[in-house]
Amino acid sequence: MLYADVVLPLPLADTFTYSVPEEMEREIGIGFRVVVPFGNRKHYTAIVLKLHRNAPAGVEVKRIYSLTDRDPVLNGYQIRLWEWIAYYYLSPLGDVFRAALPSVMKPRNLEERYRSKREIHVRINRDIANSDRLTARSKKQAALLQSLKRLFEEEGIASLPQKEIPVRTGFSNAVLQGLIEKGLVIRYTEEVSRLETHPSSQRKSFELNSYQQKALDEVNRCFEEKRVCLLHGVTSSGKTEIYIHLIEQQLKEGKQTLYLVPEIALTTQLMSRLSHVFGDQLGIYHSKINDNERTEIWQKMASDSPYKIIIGVRSSLFLPFSRLGLVIVDEEHETGYKQQEPAPRYHARDTAIVLAQLFGASTLLGSATPSIESYHNAVTGKYGLVSLEKRFEDIEHPVISFENTRELQRKRKMKELLAPGLIEKIDNALKRGEQVILFRNRRGFAPMLECRLCGWIPKCSSCDVSLTYHKNSRELKCHYCNRSFKPAAECPVCHEQSVEPVGTGTEKLEEEVAKLFPDAVVARMDTDTTRGKHSYEKIIADFQQKRVQILVGTQMLAKGLDFDNVGVVGIIAADGLLNHPDFRSHERGFQLMLQAAGRAGRKKRQGEVVIQTADPEQPVYRYLRANDYDGFYRSQLAERKLFGYPPYKRLITILFKHKEEERVESGAKYFARLLKQSLGEMVLGPNKPLIGRIRQYHIRQVLLKLDTHLSPSKTRDFIKSVEARFRENPSYRYLLLHYDVDSLS
Repeated sequence: MLYADVVLPLPLADTFTYSVPEEMEREIGIGFRVVVPFGNRKHYTAIVLKLHRNAPAGVEVKRIYSLTDRDPVLNGYQIRLWEWIAYYYLSPLGDVFRAALPSVMKPRNLEERYRSKREIHVRINRDIANSDRLTARSKKQAALLQSLKRLFEEEGIASLPQKEIPVRTGFSNAVLQGLIEKGLVIRYTEEVSRLETHPSSQRKSFELNSYQQKALDEVNRCFEEKRVCLLHGVTSSGKTEIYIHLIEQQLKEGKQTLYLVPEIALTTQLMSRLSHVFGDQLGIYHSKINDNERTEIWQKMASDSPYKIIIGVRSSLFLPFSRLGLVIVDEEHETGYKQQEPAPRYHARDTAIVLAQLFGASTLLGSATPSIESYHNAVTGKYGLVSLEKRFEDIEHPVISFENTRELQRKRKMKELLAPGLIEKIDNALKRGEQVILFRNRRGFAPMLECRLCGWIPKCSSCDVSLTYHKNSRELKCHYCNRSFKPAAECPVCHEQSVEPVGTGTEKLEEEVAKLFPDAVVARMDTDTTRGKHSYEKIIADFQQKRVQILVGTQMLAKGLDFDNVGVVGIIAADGLLNHPDFRSHERGFQLMLQAAGRAGRKKRQGEVVIQTADPEQPVYRYLRANDYDGFYRSQLAERKLFGYPPYKRLITILFKHKEEERVESGAKYFARLLKQSLGEMVLGPNKPLIGRIRQYHIRQVLLKLDTHLSPSKTRDFIKSVEARFRENPSYRYLLLHYDVDSLS
């Protein structure tokens, strides 16, 4: 009897063993999907990880219900990656399965939800010889038939979608129907791809300048000695063109490339740029693509003719590559690479390095503002390091100036949100025909509403957080659970109509800018304006083609987008980026502001950056003004060493969740006590996080600050043994427990 160990798309760490029906033994294999019974009258799509003939002792083994595929959907590399993610990030293997495959590839209840796309096509019936006689009484039918014959011959095709006939020939569907009824044209249904096709390459890669060529040569030398290299290139230095040359090298060797970006917005601009060079060798993969399209990309990557290049966000790591030669992690410092909810809470940058190692491939990390950990790994020799210090075509770094908002407000010179100096620079830039970017890292109209008489603030009923006011939709929204509420007409405490917006979001900034510059077209780019499938593309295209003069947005604007006509960048309320109770707040603030500043500058004119702050003497601003990443890095490293943070310590955050606050409090204390028996002072907490309740679940957290010399595998095994002891207590059996390995805060 043949048995299969399978993984289910459920938050379960174990695999489960099923017997393989005799008639299925020759067809089944590792990496195949199967439908199996599980639990009470339920069926799930599972994946085979192992085949063997060892019958489990003392257990009733159920039979596999059916085999879904003719070919495996997973290869050996993917299985090893899944197992590594589950092990390193202390995550159930079932959670990795849920995160990896598009949802239509793991249907429930025997229902296969993926449907191939089908179109009605038409072709000429070549078997009928007397077509002239059949169309003699209809000049239109005769003309359409001749038009189709000519079209098919010129383009070398045998059929066309019926919907294209009126557009391509100028004849109506009624005329076409006449030809179909006479048997001269055959109508049939054909399966077609949902995937976008790109024209053949229209240009070669640009010749690199001397600085870029030197950097490319150094990267290649680095790969001879180390498999990971950090390219530290200032903003607008031309890193992308270096990436293109490296990809071309991989294509010559018959190897694939994975090009990771942190934001979907970047895939839009990058796809346009790379498709001109690589044509239909290029595929794109992210969450704005519907599940059926993602499934077709997955199937293509598993086929004999896969994409040679994939551009994608972190989920593209799971695609079935077969000949991976290079992984590029662009803007490697971005927090968007860290998966937060749901599990597994993996970091795409670090996982990409492991994926590349499985293939014996190289990994290139690129950033103008590398993460402290990556830069430390590079300067200490763990990674290679290549610097690119000049902007492309010798464009000067922007001039950074500061507007002291506290002083301006004291002197009553501050207009609502924008300082007079920034308003003047925007006005001058618009007169020169230049564009402007305004950066405010908070969406909505106002962070909250407040009664000016009694101080009442509307809060989410499910989360311990104030509600954000969105003026356009006339709603109060919780940005944690996504619930919406209608604003009260009066304060429910003092019953006065005295509730007013407090603070500034992108929506309010957009409104004020439109009033100040009525002749300019203003657009906004944040989560609220980019929900649609093609919303990113539209906003970016409008700005690139100068249909929009002023673009207001959140951190999306600071993530590697390239615009060639931006004269001024304004950073509003910069202090809010630095004052979070988080050891990384200065690092993130510095990165965001320097990246945002990098959007400014033209070939013939130096860009200007205005930072509005109430504390211009903040040390971070000194490094920012001088564009001194090295100085900032050294200052942060000294603080990290003093207080015991990465790269000197390894962090694991353990989150406890339950709807009963007393239970989550006692459970977290008990777990921490068990950990401290062996780890002592390396265990901190439990404590209540800044947001102590989300979606009705109370939260407590325990932080492990582990010595870097400790064995990751022994640490994992110890934590899991503590968890097993913890679960033995009936009070904590159903308390939710999450691990965040290498947590960002």
